[in-house]
Amino acid sequence: MEQRIGSSSQPLEGAGFDPAFIPGLTSPASGRTEEGGPEKEPEVADVEEADEAAAESEETAEASPSEPEEDTEADIDGPVFEASDRRARMVADHRGVRMSLDDQECEFRWDEIGAVETETARFGKRYTVTVHTPDRRWYPIEIEAPARSHFKEWDAQLDAVLDAYFEEEEKEEEAAD
Repeated sequence: MEQRIGSSSQPLEGAGFDPAFIPGLTSPASGRTEEGGPEKEPEVADVEEADEAAAESEETAEASPSEPEEDTEADIDGPVFEASDRRARMVADHRGVRMSLDDQECEFRWDEIGAVETETARFGKRYTVTVHTPDRRWYPIEIEAPARSHFKEWDAQLDAVLDAYFEEEEKEEEAAD
């Protein structure tokens, strides 16, 4: 009988072991194939063929007019919430919720959102929006308002977006069941 020497368990992955871990994103290629050996370098002929194919596709794209996207902003007549400061930005519209802080961005479709929570600082001008996902994770973003009077306006705009799109998704899911 053959036995392996060493641990048979796989290395653990997740936020507890990798601070850059984000659920749903795939990890970079390890540089190995399924057989366990190193990956083969692509042959020169394969690389040249790939370059030629890419050049041809660029030429055809330039020659043929591009068709407009179906979800252009002008086509959708619905409420939109947008708030930003010097570092943070949040947009909620028909596509979902998009948040960015400095050079980091994330996007949630309406079917990926379990709840949206807002909070205002007791003192100061920070407006916090937290997106909760069904898998019990939350993603907060703090936006500094120009004045505390913007809080009520932002709450009303965000409520209008949530009423229009978030509730609609729940009704569609209930109708499907």
